[in-house]
Amino acid sequence: MSQTPQDPAPDAPEDAAAPPCVMSFNANDPSGAGGLGGDVATLCAMGAHPLPVVTAILLRDTAEVFDHHVLDDEAVVEQARSILEDTPIAAWKVGFLGSAEIISVVAEVLSDYPDVPLVAYLPSLPWMEESAHDAYHDAFRELVLPQASVLVGNHKTLTDFLLPDWDADRPASPRELAVAAAEHGTRFVLVTGIQLPDHFVDNVLATADGPISGERFERFDAGFVGAGETLSAALTAMLANGADITAAAAEALAFLDQTLDAGFRPGMGAVIPDRFFWALPPAEGSPEPADEAEDGAPPDRRHVH
Repeated sequence: MSQTPQDPAPDAPEDAAAPPCVMSFNANDPSGAGGLGGDVATLCAMGAHPLPVVTAILLRDTAEVFDHHVLDDEAVVEQARSILEDTPIAAWKVGFLGSAEIISVVAEVLSDYPDVPLVAYLPSLPWMEESAHDAYHDAFRELVLPQASVLVGNHKTLTDFLLPDWDADRPASPRELAVAAAEHGTRFVLVTGIQLPDHFVDNVLATADGPISGERFERFDAGFVGAGETLSAALTAMLANGADITAAAAEALAFLDQTLDAGFRPGMGAVIPDRFFWALPPAEGSPEPADEAEDGAPPDRRHVH
């Protein structure tokens, strides 16, 4: 007999381990590369249950974003409050919130749960008008960073955001970015895409005291979309599962590297990370699990220590 809305919910099996719940505030991305679609896929792949809250709607394809529409702020708040009254959460992720006004209402929700770790991802927003872009960044600095456990973003994006007057002949270091983030209340930064010689890029977790850890990736020839969303959502899932920030960042970076290595091009634009690379059948001639490297990493991983 099917359950009616009036019936009490059946008890879960006593031995069923529930995954931690993560609430993501993000835009809907119809390409599936990033936004809520990317967050949901990544969180599920990393052992967390997503609670997605739509903040805006992107108009885009796999090559570029054309525009976005922001939801009513009350609709955003009600989405979050309704499920928060029912379900405990283990971590937050903040992606693209759409406008300074939405940042304000989301920050108010976050402030009611100060002990829940918050991963803040800052995307590049080249399609926004300058005034809206500046207002968004100002609100993000003032309202999100004081509550964020870690700020994630591309090296250039974070430099423009945290050190807008940077004019040195050299790029800002992860430590310098972390110092600037700490002035706004965020202790950790995870800086990606730091250009290195010989076809490598560095990704560094840092505080104002200096780098904590770093992982180098071999530079891919293809252009990707959704990498930052994947990394930040994976980091959030690891924190929700109880990992400390150093271990969480290492696992999230390893996961990202493998999703990029297995990436695919669904349209005529960029390549999208495959968050479920591990669920695909092995390619013909690929090594069996018993032939994996001693540390458990698949031999074809492009992760460079």
